[in-house]
Amino acid sequence: MGGAMASRLLSAGYSVTIYARNPSKVVHLQSQGALLADSPADLARNSDVIFTMLGHPSDVRQIVLESLISSLDPNSVIIDHTSSHPVLAKQIFDAAREKNCWAVDAPVSGGDTGAREGKLAILAGGNEDVVKWLNPLFDVLGKATFVGGPGKGQSCKIANQIVVGANLMGLSEGLVFAEKAGLDKRKFVEAVKGGAAGSMVMELFGERMIGRDFRPGGFTEYMVKDLGMGLDVGAEQGDDVVVLPGAALNKQLFSAMVANGDGKLGTQGLITVIERINGK
Repeated sequence: MGGAMASRLLSAGYSVTIYARNPSKVVHLQSQGALLADSPADLARNSDVIFTMLGHPSDVRQIVLESLISSLDPNSVIIDHTSSHPVLAKQIFDAAREKNCWAVDAPVSGGDTGAREGKLAILAGGNEDVVKWLNPLFDVLGKATFVGGPGKGQSCKIANQIVVGANLMGLSEGLVFAEKAGLDKRKFVEAVKGGAAGSMVMELFGERMIGRDFRPGGFTEYMVKDLGMGLDVGAEQGDDVVVLPGAALNKQLFSAMVANGDGKLGTQGLITVIERINGK
């Protein structure tokens, strides 16, 4: 997704410098005119606005909090698009302010298709005026919504994943039931998608699930991470515990995909778990 987002910024005429832990993955961006930085510190010193898209909160802590922040020039802005932890996002915001810089936690939803087409939902937390100032950049990538102060973007993404996970489970079970009942799965989806059962998850993943296309827009192992943060957030922040029985069940089902060796598949592969439970 990060590569697709960088490609859109390049196509919009922006000057883009990239740091990648695996440089071979950004050769296509260099062919579009992107420059390659030698290190996160080199990137920070040569950029006014920095976007990060990483895998896990541990990556964010290492790359953003422990490397990029210390090398920022005053008045720079760092935007973390990683689905990470709200507490860590607040720490990054505070560290940036100590450098007279700004940080925005802005995880995204929309998968690989949304990244390529510039239709991502960008869930932005931090300072509202800074987010408004960034809107011309965000508009290249999708639609940004300011959802509150530091960490609130990450909290919004966790809530998003709770809803997406529940939709994927329902769609998986509906498709397995339809097949067992002797229905044509494509006709089933066509029949119900305009009613209450319809959803963006059905639009994005229905045909992929029927066609056994489990190529990832987002890795299943990341869904396990995101749901896990939702289940742990009360303990981490000292807030009242939120009871999330559906999210807990979904985390176990997505964890089953990982246990089956499918953690690098897309989340639409959840249907394989429901099929296995039903002996298929």
